[in-house]
Amino acid sequence: MLSGRSLGLGEFLILQTWALLDVSMDWGPFLPDSLLLEIFLHLPHDAVLRAGLTCKQWQAVSKDEFLWRELFYRYYRIPRSVPRHPSAVSWYREFKRLYDCIPCVEVQTLREHSDQVLHLAFSHRGHRFSSCSKDCTVKLWDTEREDGNISLVHSSSMRQFNWGYTQFSQFNPDDTLLLVSGVYLGPHHSSSGEIAVISLENYTLLSRVRNKPYDVFGCWLNETHLISGNLHWIGNMTSCSVLWLNKAFQDIESENVNVVKRLFKIQNINASTIRTVMVAHCRRHDNPDLLLDYEAQSQARRQKAEQDNQHHPLLFDLETPDSEDEEEVENEDECRKDGRSHSFSSARIPQLTISGLDHVIHSRKHVGARELQIETQVAQMMGRAYTKAPDSSLIDPSEPREGEDKTYLLFTTGSLTYSPHQIGIKLIKPDQMTTSGPVLGEERSSEEFFDSLDHVIDIHGHIIGMGLSPDHRYLYVNSRAWPKGCVISDPMSPPPIAEEIDMHVIDLKSLREERRSLRAHRAFTPNDECFFIFLDVSRDFVASGAEDKHGYIWDRHYNICLARLAHDDVVNSVAFSPADQELLLTASDDSTIKVWRSPRMVRLAQASPRQLRPCSLLPSWLLRHKNNSTFASSVNGKTVSEGWKKPSDGK
Repeated sequence: MLSGRSLGLGEFLILQTWALLDVSMDWGPFLPDSLLLEIFLHLPHDAVLRAGLTCKQWQAVSKDEFLWRELFYRYYRIPRSVPRHPSAVSWYREFKRLYDCIPCVEVQTLREHSDQVLHLAFSHRGHRFSSCSKDCTVKLWDTEREDGNISLVHSSSMRQFNWGYTQFSQFNPDDTLLLVSGVYLGPHHSSSGEIAVISLENYTLLSRVRNKPYDVFGCWLNETHLISGNLHWIGNMTSCSVLWLNKAFQDIESENVNVVKRLFKIQNINASTIRTVMVAHCRRHDNPDLLLDYEAQSQARRQKAEQDNQHHPLLFDLETPDSEDEEEVENEDECRKDGRSHSFSSARIPQLTISGLDHVIHSRKHVGARELQIETQVAQMMGRAYTKAPDSSLIDPSEPREGEDKTYLLFTTGSLTYSPHQIGIKLIKPDQMTTSGPVLGEERSSEEFFDSLDHVIDIHGHIIGMGLSPDHRYLYVNSRAWPKGCVISDPMSPPPIAEEIDMHVIDLKSLREERRSLRAHRAFTPNDECFFIFLDVSRDFVASGAEDKHGYIWDRHYNICLARLAHDDVVNSVAFSPADQELLLTASDDSTIKVWRSPRMVRLAQASPRQLRPCSLLPSWLLRHKNNSTFASSVNGKTVSEGWKKPSDGK
């Protein structure tokens, strides 16, 4: 019969059939539909589309659903056990969605930053986005210009506040305020940072809040309150992280009005600290926007009866965070003064720099390993004695309470080493949503020094990024895995980490990992130098940067890598427009922000009004295969194929 997928033979058959059809057109259809379908099944999708232009009969056969089902599974290399996404109306349109609607065409490069661009954040409406950089500015950009280009709206330098650089930003829920997180130009090994709140009405600075360590980043809880962190060392390897709720507007009208309130005080052991806080609002009624891993789900159903009352390896209670001591007051003014006498390195500051571990390193020079081990054991005992007991009714992952919304505080933490390898979860109760009420732990008994974590999910590797799905149902986590079966004997010597970056998917309703890891991107820095790589999630896609000078896009439902987006240096951050997932931004150490749109959007932008009609997949295929000379003027000299690659199986 036919030789499988041989493109040469397939094209030969098509050409022969076209020739016969041309000679015999007056005789009517030359080949029966069944034979045409058999031939089409052995052609690549682009040849099928070209053949469909020949005549009405061929066009009808070229749109056959069985044909496109086979092309879909074959081309995207998806296991046939995975069904078509429930919202898809046809196999042809699903193929077209994955092929034509991926933001993989570079349409603009923004060069206004003068140093590494570290983070991007869209407003909730999608009409603006912000960027943070090593040049110590935060910039605001407009995405709604009539010509389709993105333009700079405003730029603020934070050097006047003694910042070394800006590293993170976030719009509040109603897009009226911007949270900007930065790092102090302080003494060598300083880990202090600050959060600034900027009004988006007139770009005035409304408040500044201390944030330590700086890679807590900070986040909005609601329209008017934000969360920051502080860190106090209470031993050589033991510390206390305090998470604070702050009012965005801190001009006090009365001395009785609270502008800050302590949310949680959590003990850290083995040199670990809390970092990367974010808030997830989990709704009681939602439809999962993710097609789950069917193999994993099938196995889970088979094992459910025996697992219901057993310990889950990816989920466990942290019965005791740990240890003691109250607040520590630091002279931040002195820190700022000292900072002016130190030069600030323009080299990348790692996520877990030795900056935050200077206290531990100094202690180890004077304290033996046995003494540090005893300290950890004592800290654990103190934690059990002086930690506020968790309320078991707050979070029950085995039976989620459908009758109420839940707000979770998520953050990275650890218990075995300073390397962040766990995700901590705290439920924020309604009375904790405002700074009014008891402050500084007045509601506690004298023996409740610390708050326990409600749940911890161990990733078994160095966590380097987190992002929430638009509905806050799923948490995506970038990590670099430890070797299987490794044992950590020294908290200051974590296991080596893999170059491959794994992306885990955690369902925040069940608080379990629901999917096998996505893998395609890579990182190369060692454990004590690796830095945060921000990822982002849209309705259908998830994207991430990487140290291999590329950004990556996966389909969330089918677990496949769809695109690889090139930069000249490390890609630190990506951001989908919440208004249009076919618009993606990538930020890099090459000091640029690249704007990517889908082939469909590029085609529509180039078309005249009379051409704006429903299009087949063929124009997109032709667009991707234009030569550089005809395509350069529209997309900055990049062909679509430069930004797109054939999907892999994610490995």
